[in-house]
Amino acid sequence: MNANPNPFKPYEPLRKAEEVQVSIRGLSYCIRHWPVKGRARFQILMLHGWMDVSASFQFLIDYLPDDVEVFSPDWRGYGHSSHSPSDTYWFADYLADLDRLIAELRSQRLITGPIQLLGHSMGGNVACLYAGIRPDAIASLINLEGVGMPATEANQAPARYRQWLDELAKGSSPMKSYADREAVAQRLQQNNPRLRADYAAFLATHWAAPAQDGRWHLLADPSHKGIHPVLYRVDEVLACWREIKVPVLWVCSEHMNAWHAFVKTEAYKARLDSIARRRDVLIRDAGHMLHHDQPQALALAITEFLG
Repeated sequence: MNANPNPFKPYEPLRKAEEVQVSIRGLSYCIRHWPVKGRARFQILMLHGWMDVSASFQFLIDYLPDDVEVFSPDWRGYGHSSHSPSDTYWFADYLADLDRLIAELRSQRLITGPIQLLGHSMGGNVACLYAGIRPDAIASLINLEGVGMPATEANQAPARYRQWLDELAKGSSPMKSYADREAVAQRLQQNNPRLRADYAAFLATHWAAPAQDGRWHLLADPSHKGIHPVLYRVDEVLACWREIKVPVLWVCSEHMNAWHAFVKTEAYKARLDSIARRRDVLIRDAGHMLHHDQPQALALAITEFLG
């Protein structure tokens, strides 16, 4: 697929997605569905990361074989799904939402066989925990940069809870708005200099939307910006990872952003020994948003893994 010669013209998807609204734990969840003609060889459930949306996987899906069917939700508080009824996004709620989502898709017979679970960043962390908590619910796991976080100490808890309470008392600040779609696209390219202009223009129409004031506003609850009050507990995470039964494709980018130094440590590498059936893949010339930077290379790695 060649780059779009007109940078302001959004990328045109090769595979069209449908949107399905389902009720999950009292929230309206938007599920993006890329159907196939005839019988699907694989069905993949893709989970996006923090401050992202399900449409983010479009470029990757366009490089996957035509007989791979894909479902992807907008997490609570993102895109066209409902915001959380509380003022905090508790991490365990993502696990519960995912569990009910899979049950709902099965009850509607949209998922009819083994499901492959893929997650990026925050979605990858959710997927890895879920694969250990519900080890018989999925057929395989594909983790895109859901590497976890550095270990915390119990003595950090008072300050963390104090900061959380102070932020709640202050209230969430509104998200920054933008003059038009092009301004949103430029912000996306500022976040990721590797992002193609037509990809950015496509994502802008899903990442934000025009409001009555004429400006474009992000489709994300400002509460996501708040600190999470519960510490990252490595021992609990590894206990879940050790329960994973399925084959795992562990994908990282060559130029990982925030956690690049962290994943190079021997302590982190020792964590990965908790996942028995793991295959590691490195995507070259890509950053954290590797499904935007190198969708063809990533699709090839996924296809080889599933095949």
